[in-house]
Amino acid sequence: MSTNARSDNRVVYSSESGRIRPQAQSIKPAGPSGDGTVRLRREVKGRGGGTVIVISGIPLAEPELKLLAGTLKKKCGCGGTCKDGIIEIQGDHRETLQNELQSRGYKVKLAGG
Repeated sequence: MSTNARSDNRVVYSSESGRIRPQAQSIKPAGPSGDGTVRLRREVKGRGGGTVIVISGIPLAEPELKLLAGTLKKKCGCGGTCKDGIIEIQGDHRETLQNELQSRGYKVKLAGG
């Protein structure tokens, strides 16, 4: 071993010490939260000139949200997606979506342009 060689006996990183969360504390699953108002927001920026209606604040779990997204897409006759608790519907169908969600008992508010 040369005199310029490093000694590899020091700890560079260890996950065994430091602030470690006790096993008793479990992380609660993120449920639907909000003020109970479903918001319909119209977005155009960053979408290649296409209009998209973003629906947020629906207090449903992911499987039920996907079913609702499918129903709304069929009602509007367009495409869309459901991800991260938000439904995106292609095209400007705010009035149709507002009427459909209100008929399902949601308090709906139009937000944005």
